[in-house]
Amino acid sequence: MSDKKEKKDLPASVRKIVLVTGLSGAGLSTALKVFEDMGYEAVDNLRLGLVRALVDAATEGHGLAVAIDTRNVNFSVQAILDLYAELAARPELAVKLVFLDSTADVLQRRFTETRRRHPMAVDRPVTDGIRREREMTSRLRDEADQVIDTSALSIHDLRRLIGGSFRLEQDSGLSIFVTSFSFRQGLPREADLVFDVRFLANPHWDPALRPLTGQMPEVAAYIMKDEYYQPFIDHLEALLVPLMPRYQQEGKSYLTIAMGCTGGRHRSVLVAEQCATFLAKKGYIVGIGHRDMDRPASKAAG
Repeated sequence: MSDKKEKKDLPASVRKIVLVTGLSGAGLSTALKVFEDMGYEAVDNLRLGLVRALVDAATEGHGLAVAIDTRNVNFSVQAILDLYAELAARPELAVKLVFLDSTADVLQRRFTETRRRHPMAVDRPVTDGIRREREMTSRLRDEADQVIDTSALSIHDLRRLIGGSFRLEQDSGLSIFVTSFSFRQGLPREADLVFDVRFLANPHWDPALRPLTGQMPEVAAYIMKDEYYQPFIDHLEALLVPLMPRYQQEGKSYLTIAMGCTGGRHRSVLVAEQCATFLAKKGYIVGIGHRDMDRPASKAAG
């Protein structure tokens, strides 16, 4: 997930409005359901001309999330941008434009699996519709406050990301999510900060440790014996801790930190756990996840 613009903390009287758009198949309906579960009034694919009236009529004290995509009969990129600018200029509203994206191969697979027709390729191959829609909506992606790439996200991951960034309660604290991952499986697209820990001693080369994970004491002891381990952890803490208040000052409410190694089972897991621990000790709300830890151990370097 990428943040394009951030706003300062807002008074409780300001209503949160989220305009959700993006590529068909990228998860707009799922995202809208997440907003609804969080307490937002959620409306799917409302005609653009009715959004202003809906904003004015929305229940006081509640957030409002409106999904607008190319299924809309009067869909217009410029009209959405004009609406966004108009609403954002109203001081009683805190407006965000969110764009959901995904890779072409993932979108094609989703349409194939669900046997749905792409709204922009009714009588043409799905790939044509995906390409055409991406070109049409590129300006929305460029102007969005936040872009969420759902290619590798589970529903749980999407819920966590949206919940961290758009919670309704007036909490000025910074929520942090630390995850480990395998470089072999690709970077976590939602990560704000990424650290490569492949320079540390690799337990993969010990046959007894290979099937274990970085959460286990034998693996942790092996990695911690590396002379570079503790200096790295100390420097990592010295780097990250002073940065957190600065992110808060810029209005950021949610931050994802990713630690990567080759297989995502050993080194990255341990470092992610250590990072979550020292940030939690500083009083931050910290979640921890291990994206690739449960993948079968490979014969290649871990």
